[in-house]
Amino acid sequence: MKVEYKLFTIIGVFAVVMGFIYGHFTHWEEPVGPVALFLTGGLCAMIAFYLWRTGAKLDPRPDDDPYGEIDQVEGDFGFFAPYSWWPLFLALAAAVLFLGAAVGWWLVIIAIPFGAVALVGWVFEYSKGDDAV
Repeated sequence: MKVEYKLFTIIGVFAVVMGFIYGHFTHWEEPVGPVALFLTGGLCAMIAFYLWRTGAKLDPRPDDDPYGEIDQVEGDFGFFAPYSWWPLFLALAAAVLFLGAAVGWWLVIIAIPFGAVALVGWVFEYSKGDDAV
């Protein structure tokens, strides 16, 4: 996890430095920008600290090795249903939901049940027999 904690450390330091630069150029009269950048830097620092501590407790991963090969990290990453229609229905429900937020709230009321059914259908797609919903 060396790469991850270094990345968040760099982003956090950048956000804090930009907060000071932003505050200097606005003469500290606009309080939201520097505060947001300082809080972003703090959040990145917390994530970097967590990744650093977690990475110290775990064994090194193959992608932390500078001489590592791609085939050292290959393997199964999960099971994906190649012919499932449920993601399409869930995406359509999400599209109607966001359209309802922009056009009219009555579309949101229609989209929520369809989205719930599509989500449950996708999650339990391969549940058969005694495990069926």
